[in-house]
Amino acid sequence: MSKSRLRPLIVPIFIPHEGCPHRCVFCDQQKITSQPPGPVKREYVENILKGAIKSKDFFARPRREVAFYGGTFTGLSKDRIRTLLKVVAPYIKEGHFHSIRVSTRPDAIDARLLEMMKGYHVLTVELGAQSMDDDVLSLSQRGHRARDTIQSLQILRQYEFKVGIQLMPGLPGDSIEKFRSTITQVIALHPDMVRLYPALAIDGTTLALWHREGKYRPLGLGEAVEICAESCLRLEAENIPVIRIGVMSSPSLLEKGRIVAGPWHPAFGFLVRSRIYLSDIEAELPAPGAASRIRIRAPRREIPLLRGYRNEGLKWIEGRTGAEVIKVRPDDTLPSGKIRIEKA
Repeated sequence: MSKSRLRPLIVPIFIPHEGCPHRCVFCDQQKITSQPPGPVKREYVENILKGAIKSKDFFARPRREVAFYGGTFTGLSKDRIRTLLKVVAPYIKEGHFHSIRVSTRPDAIDARLLEMMKGYHVLTVELGAQSMDDDVLSLSQRGHRARDTIQSLQILRQYEFKVGIQLMPGLPGDSIEKFRSTITQVIALHPDMVRLYPALAIDGTTLALWHREGKYRPLGLGEAVEICAESCLRLEAENIPVIRIGVMSSPSLLEKGRIVAGPWHPAFGFLVRSRIYLSDIEAELPAPGAASRIRIRAPRREIPLLRGYRNEGLKWIEGRTGAEVIKVRPDDTLPSGKIRIEKA
């Protein structure tokens, strides 16, 4: 793959719950990130940056970025913000990294901090909006409203930041219709990127307690895949890239009993992308009963999406067509998104 086609490298530094005014019903950053409680230290940040620089193909990436995740970055004190950014500053000056991104709450944007952050090469701010429905936000004890997301995005645009929006389908009070409305509102804002994190009930959170008490039902895996696939299609049709689908895994999160309920899957993002691919090629499949056995040709790099996780994509095709898929062959003469069916 040419250097120009490589995705930018984002090196995450997690600052669990730092700057957060309270704990939301779904949140336990310690378990999600496998980090102990307490503010991260300078040595910790430096070790992550030095380790990244030593990694294979580090300098082959066209852009390299440091990201502060897991807390409310702009909710930190000005001195704490400056301290964290100063740790990264020498690595940017030496050309190891090009910029910094941070995540924060929509109600924690302080214009007085933004100029200072720009001076330390912060380029992107991701807003944990989670939903654009005020009832969902209230039930999730977010402490902000949808209008805060709108206003914060406008302020960040004035300061010429790139803006990401993080969304969480399946929160308390949410529904497919409400989340579709959230996507419609986000499209109108036209952020630079979106992340989709279906809600999980993690042990120790209020959401897990509500689930045990029968007060909360998370999305099923199939439901979550469908709504995320639909959302990706709508967002990307408007040139809004979806840069992450599904909560990242960590040793702590994967411990037995940590995830009490919810649409967890180790390859959730791949499930969604495969579902989108299958939707795109569905019109090219033979009608039910038109064939008993078929071979499929597809561009080599798209065969994993065609097959799906553990060949679930092929099973889906067999269910749609009533035909057994006896062979999948690479064919790079086909354009992207196109397949060729041969009756056997």
